[in-house]
Amino acid sequence: MARPRQRRSGGARTEPGTTRRRAARPAEQGLVPVLAEVAREVDNAVQRPPTRPAVRTKFQVVALLMRQERARVLADGDASESARTKQLKRLDAVATMLAKTAARDTSLLELLAEDARVSDAARAFTASVLRAGGLEPPEEPAPVAPPAPVRGAETQVVPRSVISRQLANPFLAPDYAAAAARVETRARRLAGWELLEPLFQSFERAATGAPACMALPAPRPVSTPLGRELMPHQSRVVAATAGGHRTFLLADEPGLGKTAQALLAAQAANAYPLLVVVPNVVKTNWANEVRLWTPSRRSTVVNGDGDRVDGFADIVIVNYELLDRHVGWLGDLGFRGMVVDEAHFIKNKTSQRSQHVLALSERIRARTARPLLMALTGTPLINDIEDFRAIWQFLGWIDDTKPLGTLQAALEEIGLTPADPGFYAGARASVIDLGIVRRRKVDVVADIPARRVADLPVELDGAVGRSIRAAEAALARGMLGRYRAAMDQRSAEGVPDGIDHELVRKVAAAELKDSSTRTGGENVFTMVRRIGQAKAGLAADYAAQLARNVGKVVFFAKHIDVMDQAEQTFAQRGIRYASIRGDQTPKAREKNLAAFVHDPEVSIVVCSLMAAGVGLNLQVASNLVLAELSWTDAEQTQAIDRIHRIGQTEPVTAWRIIAAQTVDSKIAKLIDSKSGLAARALDGAAEEDLSSSTTVQLETLIGLLTDALTAEGVA
Repeated sequence: MARPRQRRSGGARTEPGTTRRRAARPAEQGLVPVLAEVAREVDNAVQRPPTRPAVRTKFQVVALLMRQERARVLADGDASESARTKQLKRLDAVATMLAKTAARDTSLLELLAEDARVSDAARAFTASVLRAGGLEPPEEPAPVAPPAPVRGAETQVVPRSVISRQLANPFLAPDYAAAAARVETRARRLAGWELLEPLFQSFERAATGAPACMALPAPRPVSTPLGRELMPHQSRVVAATAGGHRTFLLADEPGLGKTAQALLAAQAANAYPLLVVVPNVVKTNWANEVRLWTPSRRSTVVNGDGDRVDGFADIVIVNYELLDRHVGWLGDLGFRGMVVDEAHFIKNKTSQRSQHVLALSERIRARTARPLLMALTGTPLINDIEDFRAIWQFLGWIDDTKPLGTLQAALEEIGLTPADPGFYAGARASVIDLGIVRRRKVDVVADIPARRVADLPVELDGAVGRSIRAAEAALARGMLGRYRAAMDQRSAEGVPDGIDHELVRKVAAAELKDSSTRTGGENVFTMVRRIGQAKAGLAADYAAQLARNVGKVVFFAKHIDVMDQAEQTFAQRGIRYASIRGDQTPKAREKNLAAFVHDPEVSIVVCSLMAAGVGLNLQVASNLVLAELSWTDAEQTQAIDRIHRIGQTEPVTAWRIIAAQTVDSKIAKLIDSKSGLAARALDGAAEEDLSSSTTVQLETLIGLLTDALTAEGVA
């Protein structure tokens, strides 16, 4: 506020119909008595909650004018020392009254923050208080030009379903009780200290050698559907959320179930609607995990312009690349929680996606009381700690220049300054207690199986995806034609009700036989290869993320073109890799193997499923990516056994990339089912190889034809 101008007091004139107020005594003239009177009004009103907006405005105006008046008195060189002391004493009395008022409603303190907005109503009331105190209000500043539009705003869209949601609930209002949970703590002893750099440095200067992890409650049973069970380390995060914790930097290593923890934490906090921002490669997987862990909640995935977005869904999943188009309506939907997966994607605060994520989180924190905010990343915290500046800001722990709220208060309680060596241990602990959770596989080895296969469904978008789905439909139509022709040749008495499963098997077997000899057209083999080619880029993208998070990764593929595409992706990203293929000489193979095992700069080895599936020791890694599905569980198992072998000290995770809504998902289920049958067959005699490739290929075709018949209404 600008400093008011002193004005002469003249005779008061009473307007018709008004009551003349008693003339103020000389001791009561000036601004301070007016401030004291308004402060008493505010205090009386706050004792009768809730505190109305008009009362909050009065509190802010009195406090700001009191600060200005104190500064004016201290700077007044013409006043005597006794007069200055007397005036400051009167101002202290007003300040004491305001402090007592704020103790009754701590949300009022937010109005005194440096960045607190002064509303038009506050400006108008300021003018009336100044006039009552015999001062001339300052001239209103010139209007500020509107900010330049956000880059990319011209491309923003609002899906029709979102408009329908807004129309269905036009009275959806922000939850301004959020102010009560965000008390801005003024720096006292640490006033004037630069604190952000010491906070980052504390993770190096006060490192203990153990992972940075907040104290978590003991695991407790969590109700999950379909008999699924949380591992103990997962349930501890959910228990912390149920206990009231609302901000997490969840930095568990890949394979420890961060997605399930985030979804069940949202359920525990009732943080719906929930916004989930993810890399494109895991977008479909998040929708799948919602169905597995919280099936009572509807999810919607944002694609393109959002034509198929469900505006009434509980969970909205969007990838980083689409934020520029959708950030507008996402900011207004009224989210009560936000999850950012692979949060290291926002480390560059100047990038557009980082700015969009920070703007959305700020919007949510401004509108919602204690929202659930979770940043998920498997990147170790000690490396490049400055990269977490944007993540801490997303969580509301800091802003561009200083710690906020709870963190600032915790730093004050340390009782030291950055000049004291002991400050750094306390500062590191203060940040960790805000919600950093880091567990490694070796830390929770008792919780997790020694080896597991984790499916990662991906969506094949664009022309390639449409082409593959069309090829599947054409293959199904061809078998459907054979089935109908066979049924037409039967007499009426020979036609069974519903699907003739024996005939379906015969038709599928004939198609499989023709596919093995036919050179042209689509068949089950060419289709699976095309799916592998379409998945190659997505699989390489995920392997690159894994390598950044956990170090060494093994990448398995069946076909040379898939390996070529993966290696091209790694080269473009500056990731060093080794390659093991069937056409290599023994010397070249040994050189590449040694590079992966011994050179810390070589993060990924790209392996042929056939050439590297046996005879190699790759246990320097504990994560592998299966970019293409094999036709037998045995091939898959042999690949996993390259890293899951004697001497492996960590649990092994095989990430199997599955093309959703294609025959790929059918093949994965068949391989898993055959794996179980084959395992049981080891205990007794088996007349056939239950995991043979022919069996899986045949049953894949049977599934395609059966689905086509079912879609036609044949039951």
